[in-house]
Amino acid sequence: MSLGKNIQYLRKQRKITREQLAEIMSVSRQTISRWEADEIIPELNKLIALSDMFSCKLDALVRGDINACDEIYSEITIRHVDAFRMARYVMITPNPEDDVNAYMENWAGRAGLLAYKPDAMQIGWDFPHVSLEMQNRFGLRGYVAAYVLPEGFETDCPGVEYADQKEADYAVITVYDPFVAAFERIPNAYKRIMEFLQVNGFREKPREDILSCFEHVYEKDGMTCMDVYIHVDSVSKTDSFTNFS
Repeated sequence: MSLGKNIQYLRKQRKITREQLAEIMSVSRQTISRWEADEIIPELNKLIALSDMFSCKLDALVRGDINACDEIYSEITIRHVDAFRMARYVMITPNPEDDVNAYMENWAGRAGLLAYKPDAMQIGWDFPHVSLEMQNRFGLRGYVAAYVLPEGFETDCPGVEYADQKEADYAVITVYDPFVAAFERIPNAYKRIMEFLQVNGFREKPREDILSCFEHVYEKDGMTCMDVYIHVDSVSKTDSFTNFS
């Protein structure tokens, strides 16, 4: 696939018009058309800006077949998530994801949750309140893991914090095999959503009583998948609906 075809494919995949891309790149619409027709090659600074915007490596943009990105990321949708109750716990360690997930799995067994609903949904998100000294000097990071408690399940098993989440709208993208290149694929998923929100006129909507973002990892057809959720302003029309009960 040529450079021009890669630019055109990525632009359409992000649902960006030539006029919108021209405004972002500070060039004319005709210049975008000539890029996509391979009549002219963007200057180096524009190529770097395009690769940053589309979350791909410069070499892949110039010489690769970007269509292969379809194998990594789904399209972005807006989902309505019903209110739910959760049990959550945070750990600050050098490897917090594995440590806190193991802790929560142990808790779910003790609480009877896994016996009640073996496929109970587990979610997680970064815990931001870790000082720079803890990060740089000791290599510590924070992560929160939570189980969504199904309707009808009751427990007062200690060792976790119970919290209620109100109904909310989220922009969602699925990352396929996210841990093959976790430090590239997962951050790029967040970046794709933020660009989608900007282009389509949505905004993040931080609220203390609603999770601003979270991740859900699961297996589907023998493949590991991760859904990344970012909270957005309420919308009048949603593409799909999710009920965690």
